[in-house]
Amino acid sequence: MRATIVTIGDEILIGQIVDTNSAFIAKSLDRIGVEISEMISISDDKSHIVNTFLALQNKVDLVIITGGLGPTKDDVTKKTFCDYFEDELVVDAAVLAHVTQLIEGFYKREITQINKDQALVPSKCTVLHNQVGTAPGMWMKKENTVFISLPGVPYEMKYLVENEIIPKVVREYERPYIMHKTILTYGQGESMVAERIEDWENDLPDFLKLAYLPSPGRVRLRLSARGTDKEMLERVIEERVASLDAIIHDIIVGFEDEDTIDVMIGKMLKKQGKTIATAESCTGGAIASLLAATAGASAYFKGSVVSYATEAKIDVLGIPDALIKKHTVVSAEVVSAMALSAKRLMKTDYAIATTGNAGPTKGEVNAEIGAVFIALATPTEVIVEEHNFGQPREKVIDRAVFSSLELLRKEILKNVL
Repeated sequence: MRATIVTIGDEILIGQIVDTNSAFIAKSLDRIGVEISEMISISDDKSHIVNTFLALQNKVDLVIITGGLGPTKDDVTKKTFCDYFEDELVVDAAVLAHVTQLIEGFYKREITQINKDQALVPSKCTVLHNQVGTAPGMWMKKENTVFISLPGVPYEMKYLVENEIIPKVVREYERPYIMHKTILTYGQGESMVAERIEDWENDLPDFLKLAYLPSPGRVRLRLSARGTDKEMLERVIEERVASLDAIIHDIIVGFEDEDTIDVMIGKMLKKQGKTIATAESCTGGAIASLLAATAGASAYFKGSVVSYATEAKIDVLGIPDALIKKHTVVSAEVVSAMALSAKRLMKTDYAIATTGNAGPTKGEVNAEIGAVFIALATPTEVIVEEHNFGQPREKVIDRAVFSSLELLRKEILKNVL
């Protein structure tokens, strides 16, 4: 099966909101063996919507549309559906009862005609009942293509995808198995990783594809397999991952369908009963943000000092002014003192500190642009790393964040029995 995802809304085209719906729908369909051919964003314009439908008709099996189902005049999807399918809008009694209960029973206000109009649907459509909102989904087939319309509100869209669309597609269509395994690597760039695994990659069977997904400081390696024999696909993927691990075991830190590095660190710290704090300058709290994002992080993450300015390093962290004047703020000596201070202030087992010059100019220090010092204070010592991550600024910060986490991960692993 092949599908195209269409998002409708001028707010997407002008960059006012970010389209996260397409990513969620694509992942959901991929899990059940539906191949995504393309993603399209179009305006709230009737002729544009119709032309898009005409272009996709009989080219793909599914067209999933999000947006344009609201009660206001700029939402034209339902009326366009009627024109395209030569249909008319009728009141769906079940939807009207649900909308009435939601407005009058939950929100405790009188239902308006605009609210009632949410129950209008094309007479030929299969209604996808939206239990968490007022706009129902619509499922209509023309020749060889099914057109599915969903509300653009993310939580309503997700409810309909998970509870209506996925079960219906699974029941009504035969699909191949599509499987992915994403290996997380840290510490080496894409070209270096590719060179190390070149022979392994060349030996992959035709039904198994490798994709490199690089970002600063890390490379994700995604293996994708497609076929009708599920057990065979699973076996081959696991065999190939095992042989890959034998080649680059030193930089593999996990799998994306398991945990990201920050989640892995949290689990290890929690298991060992250890705690962590951060003192960040050039990374601006980004490390702390990752560590705090996981539910239950308070069990191991105690806090952070974002000492971006030199004054904050002196006044909050207590770094001696004389030390800064002697070595500058971007130095091994200062970052080491920052880590020790954070560890002492937060009473933790570990503390990470960063200082550097992310650019784009040298500013008040003479450190080279891209220069970063990372320190990890452990229960017994302080480990300091010096890097130059180049440019641009975003790359420097990202690589500093993930290099810090990788340094912490390796140190924690030393204590794993």
